[in-house]
Amino acid sequence: MITPEIQELLAYADESHEAAKSLIDGRFIGFSAAQSYYTMFYLVQALLLSKGLKYSSHSAVIAAYGKEFSKTGLLDPKFHRHIIVAEERREEGHYGASKNISEEDARESFQWAGEFMDAVKAYLSQD
Repeated sequence: MITPEIQELLAYADESHEAAKSLIDGRFIGFSAAQSYYTMFYLVQALLLSKGLKYSSHSAVIAAYGKEFSKTGLLDPKFHRHIIVAEERREEGHYGASKNISEEDARESFQWAGEFMDAVKAYLSQD
């Protein structure tokens, strides 16, 4: 069941994904990669909430996703790896030398976020 709180997280993910695209287009590559991570982060939070799970730290959210959705095969395990890599890019984009993130990296993170969004929405619509 998609609760209002889950719906709100899905809306944040949609908005975040649009922002990531705008940032790529504006040549803010590091910030775009970081925003794509947040798209995935909101989606993971929505998934976990669908199971009654809620965590505050990024590492706990990512670990719980791995346990609940990747290892169980509920969603393709590739998404767990994508989230981990995107989180590393977020750290670089926000706190490190964002010049270390290429436009190709940012576009890849954006693509991953879009694919993950499709998978999450399909999964949640099954309930």
